[in-house]
Amino acid sequence: MASHGGSVVVEKETQRIRKTSPKYKVLLHNDPVNTMEYVVLTLREVVPQLSEQDALAIMLEAHNTGVGLVIVCDLEPAEFYSETLNSKGLTSTIEKEN
Repeated sequence: MASHGGSVVVEKETQRIRKTSPKYKVLLHNDPVNTMEYVVLTLREVVPQLSEQDALAIMLEAHNTGVGLVIVCDLEPAEFYSETLNSKGLTSTIEKEN
């Protein structure tokens, strides 16, 4: 009889600890002032983790529906992103995620 090594690896199921800090949605509102290119560039500049495709999709969502979801994150970065977008001439608000 062949033995397949003597140790048994039991993978422990990692318990996900629910964080008490609520998440916030950073919303981009449509504006008729800025070019689509400017909006995409500004989104990528302010939220570096967004890809070109992500930024384009957010811009189109805002353009077509009036509001686009930029990112969901903790309150402090959400406030920072929203304020920075506003300072660059875009209209952004934050909203608590349900």
